[in-house]
Amino acid sequence: MNADTERRIFECFTGALASADSSDAPYRHWNIAGLLPDDVLSGLKSVDFPVAPLDGVSGKRELHNDTRHYFDQRNIADFPVVAAIANTFQQPNMIATIEKFFSTDLAGTLLRIEYAQDMTGFWLEPHTDLGVKKLTVLLYLSDGPDHDTLGTDIYAAKDQWAARSSFAPNIAMAFVPGDNTFHGFEKRPINGVRKSLILNYVTTEWRDREQLAFPDQPVSST
Repeated sequence: MNADTERRIFECFTGALASADSSDAPYRHWNIAGLLPDDVLSGLKSVDFPVAPLDGVSGKRELHNDTRHYFDQRNIADFPVVAAIANTFQQPNMIATIEKFFSTDLAGTLLRIEYAQDMTGFWLEPHTDLGVKKLTVLLYLSDGPDHDTLGTDIYAAKDQWAARSSFAPNIAMAFVPGDNTFHGFEKRPINGVRKSLILNYVTTEWRDREQLAFPDQPVSST
């Protein structure tokens, strides 16, 4: 993959934003379809990262930090599709587009993308992402049996379930973290592996620098 791939990712992403659906209930979030070109999506789904067992422990992703996978410097070097996506979401034109669409300021933040692989036994307690995360995009990848039931759970309050996002390949839920943006994953059976990308822009206060795509290169729209 090359500069042409990065151009197509940018064009596909910006086109998807133009037709995104938004909702203000229970907080402002967007459902966005067709974020990536088909060949890029296929390349992502074929990335062969090991899937680690949960060993009965779940509720927070950080409980398994030692087995998580990121678009970090090593994986950018090893996988062309990872490099193409990371490079595109680092570019000033992408930052400018995202800032305008989501009405947020990403200046000086750092790109963090996780390749999440969840299996039966996985669940996430409701949380907001408020703090060092300035944007969250949850891009779904897998299409196994019954995976259409595996969307992100959305809460009106930490203990008040409200809705569940659609789950299908190349569909995303996105939001700007605030004190009410509670989301999680109710424990339920997962047939196979639930794959998704978790894309964030985080402040320089993020301590786990090894997770970042470009640890020493804050983004800018200019």
